[in-house]
Amino acid sequence: MPAPPVRATAPAPLPVVVLVVCGLLSLGAVTAEIGWGGLLPGLALAAVPVGPVLATVLWLDRHEAEPPHLLAFAFGWGACVASLGALVLNTGASRLLDRVFHHDFGGAVGDVTNTSVLVAPVVEEALKGLGVLLLLLKQRRQFDGVVDGIVYAAFVGVGFAFLENVLYLGRALGDDQPASLVAVFVLRCLVSPFAHPLFSMAVGVGLGLAARRRSALHRVGAPVLGFAVAVVLHALWNASAGAGVATFFELFLLLQVPVFAAAVAVALAARVREARLIARHLQVYVRTGWLGESEVEMLASARGRRRARSLASARGGAPAARAVREFQEAATELAFRRDRLRRGTVQSSPQEEVELLEQLAAHRREVLAHLP
Repeated sequence: MPAPPVRATAPAPLPVVVLVVCGLLSLGAVTAEIGWGGLLPGLALAAVPVGPVLATVLWLDRHEAEPPHLLAFAFGWGACVASLGALVLNTGASRLLDRVFHHDFGGAVGDVTNTSVLVAPVVEEALKGLGVLLLLLKQRRQFDGVVDGIVYAAFVGVGFAFLENVLYLGRALGDDQPASLVAVFVLRCLVSPFAHPLFSMAVGVGLGLAARRRSALHRVGAPVLGFAVAVVLHALWNASAGAGVATFFELFLLLQVPVFAAAVAVALAARVREARLIARHLQVYVRTGWLGESEVEMLASARGRRRARSLASARGGAPAARAVREFQEAATELAFRRDRLRRGTVQSSPQEEVELLEQLAAHRREVLAHLP
């Protein structure tokens, strides 16, 4: 029998309980402000951009799909834990600033932008980044570099944006002004659904770079720099939102669009690097007879991997396509394992390699069994 798969550990009960409790508290706090009449429509409207944004993020992660339960944890962290923390800390900071500026300085410099520009970006990006950091620390073997950092951070950002949009949409519903609701929906759900994911992705890039380095300078400096970029982008975005429609769209075109293009370029470049990494590190298994040269060529190409699954599906149906996908994932994990060992960023036993090779052989046999 083949050895059991070497995959991410199943979610522990404690994280699940934490997510559920924080989620219920977040929903309770939102409901207390906007009521049930705002909550239910808000949930439905806020869900509109979630699917397309997550699909776009997953499209970037083609070489080694992340475990679904870790992606669910990332989304849940953003929607439940980070959102609850932001509600508490932002509200507390707003009251503190209001007291300081209005009572101690006569209100000369105190207004709502002090929280949205000076406090919220730091609080929210720290809370979102903490979820990605936890995944890096607890699921190190599933966090191989920049692409993984981008994917997990984006899922956290989408989760956070989802609950935040529920709050803003619910408030607009409570105003009894359809134009206000339409404006909020268009601006937050259609025009800028990638805002929070983009901010979080800066932290994800920093943590992804840290995961591939051994030096303390890189391991600390890259995440700190990523966090600083996320905070600055977030602060500029919040400032534009309070500066009028014209300024908002100007900054959207001058800031959001270029940043989005840069983020996609970084992700695509990281994916190309992963393809080269796979081709290089799997050559040893060609020389030892575990893989064929044509198989490595297929595994190192997103188009080749997709075509292999399509051919398997056409000839052997869904079971054959699933076997090919599992074969590809086992081979990719082998390549990433060798890269981690070469860099010295994680310890691994020879037995793990043997188990992965046995999986590889078992998946190949399954592929052949399903194909005519």
